Amino acid sequence: MPFATNDDVSLYYESADDGEETVVFVGDVGFGSWQWGWQHQAVTGPLESVVFDHRGIGRSDTPPGPYSVTDLADDLAAVLAAAGVSRAHLVGAGLGGVVALDLAHDSGRVRSLTLVGSGFEGDAMDAFAPPDDEAALRASTERFLSDAFCAEQSEVVDQIVAWRAQEDAPERVWRAQAAALEGYEPPSLYEVTTPTLVVHGEADAQWPAQGARGLADDLPRGEWVSYEDAGHLVGVERSRLVNDRLVGHVESHSDARSNA
Repeated sequence: MPFATNDDVSLYYESADDGEETVVFVGDVGFGSWQWGWQHQAVTGPLESVVFDHRGIGRSDTPPGPYSVTDLADDLAAVLAAAGVSRAHLVGAGLGGVVALDLAHDSGRVRSLTLVGSGFEGDAMDAFAPPDDEAALRASTERFLSDAFCAEQSEVVDQIVAWRAQEDAPERVWRAQAAALEGYEPPSLYEVTTPTLVVHGEADAQWPAQGARGLADDLPRGEWVSYEDAGHLVGVERSRLVNDRLVGHVESHSDARSNA
């Protein structure tokens, strides 16, 4: 099994295919790799994809918390190095979007950014539910989704609840990851010249759309895309539309396009 190492922290990752361009998925607070099931399938094939477990998740080590955005960005850089990725297209959700943006500010290894349901104004702990409490997991999951989606796609909600029971972090890890956002001072956004697609659900109660729109406006190469009535898991609710925009964004900023 492939592992990257940041100092003494071992980080599990998986890569699929061997395309000329690589998309690396950077997860949200506390969630397992289930969260990327919809987007991973869309990019894998013509593009190489890398998914990894944040510290405290899955098969990665769980050092004592709290963690910082710098810790998590250094973990991400270690995964890129271990996977042999010189430059990557980063797709971050929630906290993962903040981590991806931080690395893009400090590193020349980021070709493009896609931030899904992310921003600097959010309540990361609001999403927590004990993995062994099915009722709490269901209530939490339904808060991330629109009422219409829950009614029309109940089997998807059931599957997410089952995945969360197996893969989500316990409370102590969730708090250690969520602490990264407390008092975090974002970089000067005018210095982040990486092409950035900001994707959000207008009904996201966890990470308000207004803050994410401001983030897109403040980035020199930011692009705002929102979906009415979609919640925090906009990549699930509007998967086909989000995937089309994601793949188009990656392809328009690929090395081949840049050299054309």
